[in-house]
Amino acid sequence: MPKFKKFFALIFIICVAAYTVIHFPDAQKKILYPFPYREEIEHHAKIYQVDKYLAVSVMKVESNFYEDAYSSSGAVGLMQLMPETATWIASCLNEEPPTFDEMQDYERNIKYGIWYLAELEDEFFGNDVLTLAAYNAGRGNVQHWIAENGWSKDFSDVDAIPYDETRNYVKRVLQCREKYAELYGLNFFGYRLVQINELRFASLKFIY
Repeated sequence: MPKFKKFFALIFIICVAAYTVIHFPDAQKKILYPFPYREEIEHHAKIYQVDKYLAVSVMKVESNFYEDAYSSSGAVGLMQLMPETATWIASCLNEEPPTFDEMQDYERNIKYGIWYLAELEDEFFGNDVLTLAAYNAGRGNVQHWIAENGWSKDFSDVDAIPYDETRNYVKRVLQCREKYAELYGLNFFGYRLVQINELRFASLKFIY
C-alpha cells in the first residue's frame, strides 16, 4: 500500500506542477520561456534591427541558453555558430577572427548570431521562415529551394521545407517567438494558456 500512496502522491505533484506551468505566466517565464542575456540580446537586436523575441527564440532552440554548447557538426555557443561563419562575420565587422574561446564568449556569440540573423533577413526579403531555414540549413540550400520551387518573398508554407530537421527547427523557433511575445510583450491582454501539445517545443530551463 505505501508504494501506491507514493505513486499517487507523485502523480498529484506532477499534475499540480503541470497546472501551474500551463496557467500562470510567471511560471512559464521561469520554467519554460526564461529570458537570460536579455540586456545583450535587446542591445544587439536594436542595433541590427532584429526582433528580440526572434533572437531569444533562436538562442533557446539552438542551445537552450548553455554558453558551452558544442554540436557534433562543430557549431559553438549560445547561437550555435559554425567557426567558418564566425570568421566571415568577423571580417564583415572588420574584427579579428575569433578563437574557439572567443566564439564561446556569450557577448560575442550573441552579437555575431544576431548580426547573422539581420544579414539573412536582408537576403531573404525580411521573411522569417526563409531566414530561419537559412540559419539552420544554410543560405545556399534555401536559395536553391527558392529557385527550384518558385517560392516567392512571401513564402510561409513551413511544411514545404524539404529537410525534416529544418522544417521542425523553423516550427519550434516560430512557436517560441509567439510565446515570448505573449509573455514579455507590453500587451498582456493577448496572453493565452500554453497548450499541452506545445510542451514538446519547450525544453525546461530553470533560471535563478
